[in-house]
Amino acid sequence: MKIVVAIMQHETNTFSSLTTQLKDFARPLGFEDPPSGQAAIDFFNGTEMAIGGFLDLLKSKEFEIIVPLAAYAEPSAAVEDSAFDTMASRICDAVAQGCDGIMLDLHGAMVTKSFFDAEGELLKRIRKVDSAVPIAVVLDFHANLSQAICDNADIVIGYRTYPHVDNHECGIRAGKLLLRTLRGEIKPRTLWAGAPMLTHMIRQTPAKIPMKPIMDHAIEAEASGQVLAASVFGGFPLADIPHAALSAVVVVEENHEHLGKALTSELVSMAWRARADFVYNPEPLAQTITYAKTLTQGPIVLADHGDNSGAGGPHDNMAVLAEIITQGLEDVAVAPIADPQAVATLWQAGEGAMLRLPVGGKAATPSIGLEARPLELKGRVRALKHIKFEITGPMMTGFQVDLGRCAVFNVGSVDIIISEYRNEPADLGFFTHAGIDPMTKRYLLLKSRQHFRAGFEAIAKQILLVAGPGVCSSDYSVFPFKHLKRPIYPLDRDFAWSPPVITLSK
Repeated sequence: MKIVVAIMQHETNTFSSLTTQLKDFARPLGFEDPPSGQAAIDFFNGTEMAIGGFLDLLKSKEFEIIVPLAAYAEPSAAVEDSAFDTMASRICDAVAQGCDGIMLDLHGAMVTKSFFDAEGELLKRIRKVDSAVPIAVVLDFHANLSQAICDNADIVIGYRTYPHVDNHECGIRAGKLLLRTLRGEIKPRTLWAGAPMLTHMIRQTPAKIPMKPIMDHAIEAEASGQVLAASVFGGFPLADIPHAALSAVVVVEENHEHLGKALTSELVSMAWRARADFVYNPEPLAQTITYAKTLTQGPIVLADHGDNSGAGGPHDNMAVLAEIITQGLEDVAVAPIADPQAVATLWQAGEGAMLRLPVGGKAATPSIGLEARPLELKGRVRALKHIKFEITGPMMTGFQVDLGRCAVFNVGSVDIIISEYRNEPADLGFFTHAGIDPMTKRYLLLKSRQHFRAGFEAIAKQILLVAGPGVCSSDYSVFPFKHLKRPIYPLDRDFAWSPPVITLSK
């Protein structure tokens, strides 16, 4: 059997000011252009990604694997149309050469300059090439599910964890259903529904209330054999698009559509009843840091969730670090601040040099009225390193992180890792590969909302969520939404809603 396998991942924060070009889908993988063929297979083989699951499932000589595209970009602003067209064409061209099935590792929250629903557009283009070939799609837990995705894919499965530690497992689940389809064992049908809810990402994790009982219900239904697959998506709320919302998708065997309709309705109804619990109310930044100063036993994780590259932030807002220095917290390590200009200056100065320079704050965010504000710091260059390492923690295990040239800048009792490239710290390697033992620090400042828990929750004596300003803020009042389908909770509070009549896709 010939199987086309591809990954095209981007989570689009439509309020971000960071551009997203074709090169941005290649750089995190260490290439100048998104790889294909054996180079792509070699990179993702053995990784805990959904595409890694696909590749493991297809190792038998029974399968010929065609990988026309491996594209992965850090979250940022809308993708340039030319980049999307290039990537979509490479996948469609491979399909046009003939194949028995397609396995796609997508995100589900990609937006381009012309398309609110990039994944749906990709699938529609594939269907123009081959209207019948079975397609299995794995989506991120933060997918904003759409009609186009479900109409054009035979199998749709989403991550069940946040932090995302089951990506590989999802690839196996989706891939197995596709192979069963190709062997004539099943005829999958997809049903889905959304609820008008813009949930707060800090309140989304399936490991805790309110999402846990909803996800557990989906997992139990699939495990019992009632349905072939069931997924719940928290959605990505930082996308100003009509279909941004919490949703659920169920895959059923043909003639079992009634079971899928009932389950899909139950899942979104459960979420709607718990809607108030999906709201997160952050406390003022200064108040959190004042409380942190009273704590003595470290490591204490300070998670700055307002400026997070994993949700489209520039990873360079300095407000939280400025407050830490103002209030005099001691024995602090920060990883990382993305500032290639500062890195260049520090590398030119050399290890051991003392100097004063503006750090961070290079990226303004006009969409929310946030100005660029560097923080003037005086300190010593403790170390200079090119940091590139393989993740060993539970999230994206085996994936190569490349922070580029980095500098450890010591300012009083604060060690700041400054990097050329953005990356959300979800692994201890962000510190250890810079020569810092995070276990010995009292405070660890991380720009992350939830994924940091994969690598740091086990070592943290306490975790404090810090509401720094930024394009990833949990304060939805700062975002000028224009395209959302209204009413939507919690932007709108006083309205009634009932689950829609659920129709079968395709």
